[in-house]
Amino acid sequence: MSETPVLDIKGLTGGYSLNRPVLHDVELQVGTGEMIGLIGLNGAGKSTTMKHILGLMAPQKGDIRVKGKKREEDSEAYHSALAFVPESPMLYDEMTVKEHLEFTARAYSVSKDDYEDRSQKLMALFRMEDKMDSLSIHLSKGMKQKVMIMCAFVARPSLYIIDEPFLGLDPLGIRSLLDFMMELKAGGSSILLSSHILSTIENYCDRFIVMHQGSIIAQGTLGQIAEQAGIPEAPLEELFYNLVQGRV
Repeated sequence: MSETPVLDIKGLTGGYSLNRPVLHDVELQVGTGEMIGLIGLNGAGKSTTMKHILGLMAPQKGDIRVKGKKREEDSEAYHSALAFVPESPMLYDEMTVKEHLEFTARAYSVSKDDYEDRSQKLMALFRMEDKMDSLSIHLSKGMKQKVMIMCAFVARPSLYIIDEPFLGLDPLGIRSLLDFMMELKAGGSSILLSSHILSTIENYCDRFIVMHQGSIIAQGTLGQIAEQAGIPEAPLEELFYNLVQGRV
């Protein structure tokens, strides 16, 4: 990449124990306006990588930079440059959908006009207009997931970290999410997306990173992954299977 990556991870080794690291010398970059698919089996290290990016875990070795800044250098600038959509919705039971959006907008210093415009668009996109005054405790899992997504998207950080966002969403919700991520990407936002639904993300991501047992075993465009797997023009799901079989 010619310009400074939005996310730059170099030599990342880390985990829950000094003696048994989960991640082994992980190196990856996400450029401006890129959507990168982070794929791997359960336990491959995807969520642990995301926890390190979010600052929930400290690297044992290596460093992580968001827009050229390490978290320990400027924590406020680092965290304001990214937003996270977790696999499992995490909401305040006694806050309404609207209050969650307003809270997030204030945290990211979103102007009132931008908030009104973005929240209206997101409400319509995810068909949540009639749920804005509902307490989150009364929402279904799919609706809670939509609220988490809406909160992330009401802000406009440089980098989105999105972990298994399709779980609990109906087909229309999945399509709405994918279309909106493409719109964000076109506007210059960068996305690191973890998903097991390879057939869904295959045609949306610019590049893919394949993790296995805490290491990156392949990365690049779909064509480059095919070369590394030795199967030209195969779908992503088949490429992934061939890369990890025999390594389990």
